[in-house]
Amino acid sequence: MHLKRQKVPKNWPTKRKGTTFVVKPNFGMGKGLPILVVLRNVLGIAQTRKEVKKALHERKVLVNNKLAKNEKNSVLLFDTITLVPSKRSYRLELSGSGKFKISEINSEEANKKVSKIINKKTLKGKKTQLNLGDGKNFISDIKCDVNDSVLIKDGKIEKCLPLKEKIKVFIFAGKHAGKEGIIQKIKLEKKIAELKIGDKDINVLIKQFMVVE
Repeated sequence: MHLKRQKVPKNWPTKRKGTTFVVKPNFGMGKGLPILVVLRNVLGIAQTRKEVKKALHERKVLVNNKLAKNEKNSVLLFDTITLVPSKRSYRLELSGSGKFKISEINSEEANKKVSKIINKKTLKGKKTQLNLGDGKNFISDIKCDVNDSVLIKDGKIEKCLPLKEKIKVFIFAGKHAGKEGIIQKIKLEKKIAELKIGDKDINVLIKQFMVVE
């Protein structure tokens, strides 16, 4: 299925004028960009959908160090894209204006990703499953709470990044999306936190930001 160009999320870096339809992602609408859009429209390493599908078939593209197989699958915020032939890696980020952008990163950074914990479950054997904002989940003994973040390295949780005062956060939703701030005060009962962004103090919903390194 396709998506009318005028209906694409506002955070996509696509022009409002052009072909009538653009590719509709299989999942994560508004949370990322389809691989097709990343490779063709943003990085410009392919001119057509056919070229993108060929690159995927020839195993030339990795997302989070795993083979990308479907051009409709989404690259989500802070995911990494690696082009096997050139060994160049990129990360999907948000600009200060709240639109997705691609930044080139080194090979060491390509093995890392920060993700937010949105839910926890206790499984049989008192094991804890951490459910992350990007749809992934991990069974881990690490002590972390909902709304904390985790640093994932080489496919494993390396450490917890706790939600607390004086910690840096990144806003990924709402009118301040794309901005970084420092937590001044957490108001759990109201589900908001007071952040300092530049020289301003603003209140932001906890669900709209995540702790980063």
